[in-house]
Amino acid sequence: MAIVLTMLVLGAILGFIGAGGSGFIIAILTLVYKVPIHIALATSLTAMAFTSLSGAFSHYREGNISVKAGLLVGGFGAVGAFIGSKIAAFIPTNDMHYLTAGMLFLSALLLVFRLFFMKKREKNTDAWSINLVTLMKAAILGINTGILSGTFGIGSTPFIQLGLLTFLGLSLRQSVGTTMLAIVPIAVGGGVGFSSEGFLDVVLLLQVLVGTMLGAYFGAKFTNLVPKAILKTAMIMTPALSALLLIL
Repeated sequence: MAIVLTMLVLGAILGFIGAGGSGFIIAILTLVYKVPIHIALATSLTAMAFTSLSGAFSHYREGNISVKAGLLVGGFGAVGAFIGSKIAAFIPTNDMHYLTAGMLFLSALLLVFRLFFMKKREKNTDAWSINLVTLMKAAILGINTGILSGTFGIGSTPFIQLGLLTFLGLSLRQSVGTTMLAIVPIAVGGGVGFSSEGFLDVVLLLQVLVGTMLGAYFGAKFTNLVPKAILKTAMIMTPALSALLLIL
């Protein structure tokens, strides 16, 4: 019950600021509840499959998703995440704390770049077509971001978004929605990989899901009350603070 209540509060905060928060979940589980880091990674990554699914559905209804790009990147990403989960099994616990923290710091830096320095680019991506070049680009982006997700248990959201923007040429609006779609198979692939290694705790997963999904639902209703500058700062500070907690 303590974990559910903690995740309820955490989910409300994350829903409020619009951040994914996988790093925060990992940090809280390991620091407060002494959950082994590999189990925390498996729980966080698998939980994202469910939370991202609801977000992807919402973005789809708003027309913010390039379905073909999302499914391609996500499909290749699922393979990468499965491979990454196998890599994670060989990384010692102490090293994993620092490596995951490093990836979260890098995520924060990429968010700074995307939120404050990258210009909005709007273009019609409905005509985004699959050919040999786009297929290869989707494979490279998906496999690499999938390996990052599977190895470190994070969503790799900033990495995927920037890849969709610069590598596949999607608009900023559709890169956000398409990322949510791509994360679903990536999280499933990583979850299957961690489960096959014996790291997935189903009871813990259910506790995290109940808390974060309920909290995020109610927290999101208050997002419009906060100035954009505060939201942007909170989005950056979330992975950065998570990294600091993991180092502790």
